[in-house]
Amino acid sequence: MNGDRPFLGILMMLGFCVLIPFGDAIAKMLGASVPLILLVIVRFGFQALLLTPMVWLTRGTLRMSPYVLKMTALRSALQIMGISLMFLSLRALPLADAIAIAFVMPFIMLLLGHFVLGEEVGMRRFSACVVGFVGTLMVIQPSFSEVGWIATLPLLVALIFSLFMLVTRHIAKEADPLALQAVGGLMGLPILLLILALPLGIADFSMQVPARDEVWLLAAMGVFGTAAHLMMTWSLRFAPSATLAPMQYLEIPMATILGWVFFRDLPDGLAAAGIALTIGAGLFIIWREQVNSRVANTVSAAPPMDP
Repeated sequence: MNGDRPFLGILMMLGFCVLIPFGDAIAKMLGASVPLILLVIVRFGFQALLLTPMVWLTRGTLRMSPYVLKMTALRSALQIMGISLMFLSLRALPLADAIAIAFVMPFIMLLLGHFVLGEEVGMRRFSACVVGFVGTLMVIQPSFSEVGWIATLPLLVALIFSLFMLVTRHIAKEADPLALQAVGGLMGLPILLLILALPLGIADFSMQVPARDEVWLLAAMGVFGTAAHLMMTWSLRFAPSATLAPMQYLEIPMATILGWVFFRDLPDGLAAAGIALTIGAGLFIIWREQVNSRVANTVSAAPPMDP
């Protein structure tokens, strides 16, 4: 698309890959003692609390066209579902395993970007994503045998966030990233508070006052999650989803490091080999993007041929 700046988009996606595992790690720490609804409310509350003033300070506006507003509402609903399912899966799965299972998402995004948005996907990029997907299967195999059906939750997360990122890409050039995230938080928060107010009789949807140390962890989770998703939104404004999809494979080694530091979880041999395969596929995609960019710049800079 006109106005794309792939290198800047890649840098933003790298920021997302570094920050988002920190938020997931904190959610895993809190999952055993804090109700799910409170985790998600804090996540959306910080998104609205931090970003709405930033929109005003940067002289932006929360106003959107009716169409963009509808798409933002859909985006917010997808975000609620995706975050909730991910937090649930983290209760039973190691951090790296849960994120690795969700990494069918770049493969889904590649197909959606090609068939829905009409983005160009060459055979080399497509082949590298297939290789990365095979590596992901190698990572998830032990999880299915150990925890059963709950290992399928990150697969649903992958599908939901693929649609989330597709919607984001569709409207990102028509809406300021700060406003998009702020309005998403403002839309999601009242929905979550309404769910909390309903007498459902389910522990995960009931209010519970957190302990003092949990309050600080909840705040950190909200900050990390908000910053990460803002960077993801910016990245989709500057680069096609098919370009950015493989970049997210770099989230896996970050999650592996945090899983060992906080929970002493490390992938087994098969999973480690799968992680290496997915990283290799992602790095190949980055290299191909750089080659394509240099070729395109060379062609555009070449003088016109005489008739």
